[in-house]
Amino acid sequence: MNQMTSPSTLPHAPASRKQAASVEFRNVTKRYGIVTAVSDVSFTIEPGQLVTLLGPSGCGKTTTLRMIAGLEMVSEGQILIGGKDVTHLSAADRDVSMVFQSYALFPHMSVLENVAYGPSVQGIPKKEAYAMAMEKLSLVGLNGLEKRAPSELSGGQQQRVAVARALVLEPQVLLFDEPLSNLDAKLRRRVREDIRELQQSLNLTVAYVTHDQEEALAVSDRIIVMSNARIAQTGTPRELYEEPADLFVADFIGDANILSGELVSVTGPLALVQTGGASLHLPHRGMRPGPVKLAVRPDAILIDEATSSSGAVAGRVRKASYLGTQIEYEVESPVGDLFVVQYGRKEPIAPGAQVSLAFAEGRGVAIIPSA
Repeated sequence: MNQMTSPSTLPHAPASRKQAASVEFRNVTKRYGIVTAVSDVSFTIEPGQLVTLLGPSGCGKTTTLRMIAGLEMVSEGQILIGGKDVTHLSAADRDVSMVFQSYALFPHMSVLENVAYGPSVQGIPKKEAYAMAMEKLSLVGLNGLEKRAPSELSGGQQQRVAVARALVLEPQVLLFDEPLSNLDAKLRRRVREDIRELQQSLNLTVAYVTHDQEEALAVSDRIIVMSNARIAQTGTPRELYEEPADLFVADFIGDANILSGELVSVTGPLALVQTGGASLHLPHRGMRPGPVKLAVRPDAILIDEATSSSGAVAGRVRKASYLGTQIEYEVESPVGDLFVVQYGRKEPIAPGAQVSLAFAEGRGVAIIPSA
């Protein structure tokens, strides 16, 4: 097979033979000398969930993943897998497998030998180890490629070999460290769909590290956003996108326009907020009357060439970019320079045109809590 199998044609995955296990961090800290890489982090990954550790470089996400694996030992706190305290266990004594960013395949071994390596070093007879490896290669859609060398495979196929090798011993927890970073954009999208389908069909507990927000939103049951060695926010992809906890999360999860506004009054769960002449009714999120910040997603700004719309904000198009499925605008306005995305339009509004801007209250606009 010279081309990747599409997600819809992946072989049907059998039920996992092991019960999925939870992963729990209790006030975990990791220090390297005077540098704190992870500070007082607590979270739980429920059995059978895919949870992504997301954040910029240096935030502590990879160190956290390596502590789950036992490749780094904690300075303080506890780690539990399946309810068992594994804090002081070595990597070899934890029922965990990891798929590395580089795939770490042995170049001198065939695909089959790479996948069978784990069972072989555990003393499983060669014939049985090869049978286990063939089962997992079939699971990831690589039948017929078992005799090839890793160098004879595409990047996506090498990634699948790495997954098959991690799955062959049926670990309680599967870890991914930036698994798609070596693939081009189109292949990343296809392979992440494969990983998600495999995780769900096998009911695997997965911890997944990435700095790619779109990737995290696409594959995750829950996302843990990390910043400066701490957890900034934990939630579902929708919660993080629509209800960011602070300015960092709002700006990091997708694109957001951060605007200044005035919270005028609160009635029940909603607050009346004014910004640039527009009035919005939004969930108050515990905020009281006074100055506030708003996170406004680019597609939640409605742009119109009619400039007399009541309650709209006036603006002037500075730049328009046609991207096929969407048009992106940079718009000058009284509330600041705005990034606006418009779908379903073939011809962009010309730069220099005067426009009116309205905000979609039902989605993509949120008050940012001050603390």
